[in-house]
Amino acid sequence: MNRKEQIYNKLYEMPEGTKISAKELAEVLNMSRANVSHELNNLCKEGKIFKTNGRPVLFFISNTINTKIKKSKLDEFVKNNLSLRQAVEQLKAAILYPPNGMNCLILGNTGVGKSMFASLMHEYAVEMRVKEKGSPFITFNCADYSNNPQLLTSQLFGIKKGTYTGADSDRIGLIEKANGGILFLDEVHRLPPEGQEALFTFLDKGIFRRMGDDKSRSSNVLIISATTENPNSSLLKTFTRRIPMLITIPSLSERTLEERLYLVKTFFKDESKKLNRDISVSLNTVRAFLSYDCPNNIGQLKSDVQLVCARAYSEFLTGSIKDVRINSRLIPIYVKEGLFKEKEHRILWNKLMGDEIEYFKFSSNEAYDINEDSQNAKKSNIYEYIEQKLQALKHNGISNIDIENILEKDITKYFTKYISGISEELNKKNLITILGEDTLNFVDKIIYQIVTSLRKNINNNVYTALALHINTLITRINSNKTIINPELRKIKSLYPTEYKIALNAKKQIENYINHPIPDDEAGYIALFIVNNDEKSPSKVIDTVKIIIIAHGKSTATSMAEVANTLLEENFVIGINCPLDMKPSVVLGELKETVKSNLSTSGYILLVDMGSLTTFGEIIKKEFNIPVKVFPLVSTLHVIEAARKAMLGLSIDEIFNNILTINSYQHITQHSSELNNKPIRKKIAIVTACLTGEGGSLAIKSFLNSNLKYDKDLFEILCLNCLDKNHFKKELLSIIEQKEILFLVSSFPVDLNIKQYNMHDVLSMNVIDEIQQLVDTKSVILKLSLILKENIDNIDGKQLYDDIYRFVKRVEFKLKLKVDDEVFIGLVLHIAFAISRLKKGSHSAEYPDKEDFIKDNMKVYSVIKENFVYLYNKYLVDFSDNELCYITNFFLNSPAS
Repeated sequence: MNRKEQIYNKLYEMPEGTKISAKELAEVLNMSRANVSHELNNLCKEGKIFKTNGRPVLFFISNTINTKIKKSKLDEFVKNNLSLRQAVEQLKAAILYPPNGMNCLILGNTGVGKSMFASLMHEYAVEMRVKEKGSPFITFNCADYSNNPQLLTSQLFGIKKGTYTGADSDRIGLIEKANGGILFLDEVHRLPPEGQEALFTFLDKGIFRRMGDDKSRSSNVLIISATTENPNSSLLKTFTRRIPMLITIPSLSERTLEERLYLVKTFFKDESKKLNRDISVSLNTVRAFLSYDCPNNIGQLKSDVQLVCARAYSEFLTGSIKDVRINSRLIPIYVKEGLFKEKEHRILWNKLMGDEIEYFKFSSNEAYDINEDSQNAKKSNIYEYIEQKLQALKHNGISNIDIENILEKDITKYFTKYISGISEELNKKNLITILGEDTLNFVDKIIYQIVTSLRKNINNNVYTALALHINTLITRINSNKTIINPELRKIKSLYPTEYKIALNAKKQIENYINHPIPDDEAGYIALFIVNNDEKSPSKVIDTVKIIIIAHGKSTATSMAEVANTLLEENFVIGINCPLDMKPSVVLGELKETVKSNLSTSGYILLVDMGSLTTFGEIIKKEFNIPVKVFPLVSTLHVIEAARKAMLGLSIDEIFNNILTINSYQHITQHSSELNNKPIRKKIAIVTACLTGEGGSLAIKSFLNSNLKYDKDLFEILCLNCLDKNHFKKELLSIIEQKEILFLVSSFPVDLNIKQYNMHDVLSMNVIDEIQQLVDTKSVILKLSLILKENIDNIDGKQLYDDIYRFVKRVEFKLKLKVDDEVFIGLVLHIAFAISRLKKGSHSAEYPDKEDFIKDNMKVYSVIKENFVYLYNKYLVDFSDNELCYITNFFLNSPAS
């Protein structure tokens, strides 16, 4: 616990209404008065505490701001949610902060209840009369518009009539609609740059403009935002400078069983209210809900409660049971596993519930809807759907047993698609186009069987990739073509459960096409199931590890840094050996490094001299792995060893390769690489699936139909990604010849390549983003032609090549990467500036030039130093003004 937390907690523990000076509090805590005063003022700035205006200044917790304030509903809420006490105190401080409340950012994982917490803030603001009764509370999900910045900006800030085609009248945005109330921005990290800039202006100055309008407007609205992202990301750092109040909502696993019991009871009461009838729930069912692993937090807990209630209601309607009664027979297997924690949780179960009660009864008149999701309330709920489907099935003469089976499947589908918030309409439409409706319906049956056996839903991308794969499998078998799965034995050994489920799927397909299918195909299907879980142990890319050990305080780490920078991957490990450090200490560090970077392929130790050369035999014997030691190492050897290791070569191949290096030739080759690197390489778009045919060919065809690109500049390659090690080698081999613009695949690969999953592509979720990538890259490839056609006093192609090399040298020196859009602007700016200066024009004055140079001296110096080549070649005098403009481009580029 840091100093600020100790001070806050001490204030919180004091009796209600206590006000204390910094001096008194310092004496209580036995701390320096200056330190206590400093932290108290920081807490005031964050809105967590308040202070009086007179002398001496007294400090107090926000809930003591007005001792006459009555207990609110929020105080009752905290009694049952003690883990949220800190968050609720911050909530109160944010709402009560004078004069109109404090903007805040809610942090937490998916499903922890951030939306619910924002609605609680609005209720509290109304209850405390900070906001008028009936004041607006508007929710806006930034993810819905992340790929359409123009629409996002218009939604938030409004539009002036005539701004664009279709804008036939003035429209107010949500900022104005929320005037006098609260605007909740969910998934705020998904805001595109255009939306960020406009929102930041509003947060800073309280003013905004409608799109296409010059008139400044204001709105008295409190902004509450929420994110699942790390607050230290670049966007959220900018946010936190403007929104000092950060409220963290703990995950369900961090909350007590008492709190979880309260949530479970609340959710069952809510379902009773929706049904307008009692629900009886067995003791073991409640125990299971208390103790099962629920990775998606409160959102999943609520969804799982709704699922079992829907199943029970379905059985009630078909006459299988006489009332809506839930026992452990109806709960999903993954929920039932909570009962296996009997030894661990028995004492707590008995403390919370005892074991005398057989069933809990939840009545509709007791429902307490503090956690009710208003969005779900607007939808026709699952119970209405069950009733309508039941009537339709009975009308068609379907038996009760068959009705139960049909409703069971429909309920599972409903919760997969709606309760989890998954939208599949566009993806399904495109899949039907590729597969046909009959095949897709059959695939859905297989997916249902897999989900039931797996005891969890499969994610969207695996669904899409598996559907494409099964379609290709059926086509292949009907054409009497077979395929060998070289990994079948390994798959059976590593993933027996998934393979068993895949065999059942194979039998379904055999029955569907009335044709036997080899077990090799089941191996492929098993891999889709394995990769459904992001946390599952996927195949490890086991490459030879490269470790440098050299004398000196930073010799090894510096060499490793150079190699990693040039290879654009953090692959090489450096261990420094200061001259005053005992070899035994260095050896100990090496052993720890090997333990934390285990590789059965072995290690190459690149060392400089002395006792370090003996470490290889020690490591080889202790860990029983192959080790090679290369003495008198240079940076050149490090780069070559790492490059070959990344390609997946064996330890002997790598070692023999670095033994035969001719230093002079290699240095000449490497030093010229930066200056003579090909300016233009054909651009590859890669699609990949397990076999290299089904999903990858379908995505290629889809991109050809929906993407506009110049086939002379771009090509789409289809690859097999069954063996991830081999797949990575293939990609690295392609990179040696071409640039890979992006990859669309069944599963992700551990390389610094822009990647998309098949589901997002077929759903058209990312097609605009992909088109933008292609368009931007097309402009870059044609930049030399653009310069040639538009600059009349210099050879445009040669000028482009020179500017390109200048940019690459600066990137290398500053360890950053200029993105494509910035690169285009940078090249055009420098090119036209050189042309203009050669004609005798003068540079425009850079505002606050001296301060800018002083604040950015490192970047400015590197640019000035590397600009000498352009200065000498084109005989132009680039003033400090021009260099400042160029520096600005690089300052807006991310570190590599």
